[in-house]
Amino acid sequence: MTDPEIRQELHHANHHEIRHEIRHELHHESRQEIRHEIRRARTVAELVAAGPLFDSPTRPEAARDFLSTPGHHLYLAYADDAESPVGFISGVETVHPDKGREMFLYELAVAAPYRRRGIARALIRTLAELAAELGCYDMWVGVDTDNDVALAAYRSAGGTDEGPCAVITWNFT
Repeated sequence: MTDPEIRQELHHANHHEIRHEIRHELHHESRQEIRHEIRRARTVAELVAAGPLFDSPTRPEAARDFLSTPGHHLYLAYADDAESPVGFISGVETVHPDKGREMFLYELAVAAPYRRRGIARALIRTLAELAAELGCYDMWVGVDTDNDVALAAYRSAGGTDEGPCAVITWNFT
């Protein structure tokens, strides 16, 4: 990247700096360990580096907007053996007059070679800890009922299933 704006650290209001270094054993015969660190994303360059984890290529202007918007949170997982992020989680705080503040777990992804190593669980727990520290009364996520991998990750991090629901969308593009 040569764009100085992408390399420049955005001064985003951060309520809490959460850093975790966690060792997890694999749940298969080799019982290998993987070390990883969870860090809050602070720069557009970090989000560009995480681009392969997203559904679409990172748009720098959208990344700047996300990072500078209060109540928007994104954490990246870094493995010791990888040069770029191997996972991410994003969350958005919402507030309603009769409910108070809650955290919407917007998106979670872990690169295929790093799945089933505890990284998703660590990312979910990091966002849940932040939500609790911010005074959120809960955290929630929408997930397809046939997405067994996602359901297992959310349950392993302490989430409970409240049953099926429908998702209705409006497309403006």
